[in-house]
Parts: sequence; structure tokens; C-alpha cells
Amino acid sequence: MSVIAVIGAGAMGSGVGSRLVACGAEVPTYLEGRSEATKARARAAGMQPVGMEAIVTADIILSIIPPSQAVAVAGQVADAARKPVTFIDCNAISPETMKDVAAVFDNSPVEVLDGSIIGGPPKPGDASARFYISGDPQNLSAPLSEHGLVVRRIDGAIGAASALKMCYAGINKGLTGLATAMMLAAIRSGAEESLKREVAESLPDLDRKFAHALPDMYPKAYRWVAEMEEIAAFLGDDDPASLIYRGMAGLYKKMADDRDAGGELAEKLNALLALK
Repeated sequence: MSVIAVIGAGAMGSGVGSRLVACGAEVPTYLEGRSEATKARARAAGMQPVGMEAIVTADIILSIIPPSQAVAVAGQVADAARKPVTFIDCNAISPETMKDVAAVFDNSPVEVLDGSIIGGPPKPGDASARFYISGDPQNLSAPLSEHGLVVRRIDGAIGAASALKMCYAGINKGLTGLATAMMLAAIRSGAEESLKREVAESLPDLDRKFAHALPDMYPKAYRWVAEMEEIAAFLGDDDPASLIYRGMAGLYKKMADDRDAGGELAEKLNALLALK
């Protein structure tokens, strides 16, 4: 039985853990400082809460956490590791941040791989999440595919998988952010009904996407702030497009604050999205 530890038991981490358990893996998880809701979600997924000393005895460790925590969590693993273990950072971070993660393990027995996840959490009957892995010439990530996860190896060094995530998220979540910004602007200006009708007629595929993507974004917006900042850093200050993603970070912060304050903006957006 492979032991595949998962650090992070949010929606994605617990979904991944549940799939691994269902496919025969033992899945310890580290929950120090996490909420009772997170702990309950992990237990429901069949994951086993343990200390960091036990996490580092696994065959593989998956880090599935908010981007802002990636380097600190890598440091916790590096401090505790005493034997070879494969650590795969699966977070939405830039290639430069991924290099910072890898540098934490210099002079350590830990083998570091660069990973990124595209798609939603695995569900029964739906693999959904795709794990892209780079920096893995020895195929150390093989146990993941042997235990129910969809793994796509990239023939590139550490940084390639993170770059893919930045580019894909920049398109996918960038479109959601653009729609949010322009729909709120239309609402402020009294043009919302005409905008909705025009988008439905001339951009029907996007109209259908936004009907699901915007409501799905509200509870996740707080996590997307750091992700947009990572994309801006990935593009670099010399690229004018980096300013777009710094603005996106501010927009998602605004939507996160709106949710904390009761969701007035979300209600207005939902009303607009519901118009036929």
C-alpha cells in the first residue's frame, strides 16, 4: 500500500485524498491549526490526521494549500524530513516561487517535483482534476496515477508545471474577473439588462460559462487574490499585462470582502446572471 500524504484538506485536498483512499492508498494529512470544519471534511474523506513527523515518513507528500503558504509549508517538511521522500508542490504559484520552494530542500533528503492541478476536485465517477508534473525524469509521481489520479508529465524542469498553471489560470480566472468587473460596471451605470442580452446573443458560450463561473467564484475569491499576484509576478514588471493581474487581485479581494460583509455585490451579479 502506498502512503501518499496530503497537506491541505480544503475542497481540493479532501477531494484528492478521498480519491486516493478509494483507490487503495493510505492518506495521512496534517491539520494543525485548521478549523473543525476542515478536520471533519478530512475525516469524511478517509484521511488520517497525524503530526508532521509522520507526514514525512510517507512515500509522497502533496502540498495543496493557498499559494501564500507554499514556502512556509515546504520549510516545515524540510525541517522534519530525515529520510528520502518525494514532495510535490501542487499550488498555484509562479515558477520563481516554485524555485524558492525547491531551494528550501537544498541539502535535504527530500526529492522535489513541480506540480499543478487543473480542474475541480475529483468526484465519484469523475476524475476531473488533472495533475501536471515537471522535473520528474525518474517518474517518482507514478504512484499517483496508480491510485486514481490523472497525471500528465511535462518534459521540463521545475517551473514548467507552475508556468502552465499561471497561464491557464490567467485565461480561465482572468475571464471570470473581467466578466465580474464589467457586469458590476454595467449595474452601476444602468446598462446591465442590455449587456446581459448582448452577451447572450453574441457570446453565448461565454454567457453559459459566466452563469456558473461567477457564483462558483464568490466563496473562492479570497484564495484567488494571491494567485493573481503570483500571475503578475510570473509575467514580470516589464510586461504591461502584469498590471491586469494586479488589478484582478484587487477585484477578487473586493469580492472576498463583499462575501464577508453579506454578499450585496454577489446578489446583484446573481440577479443579472438570472436574466433571460
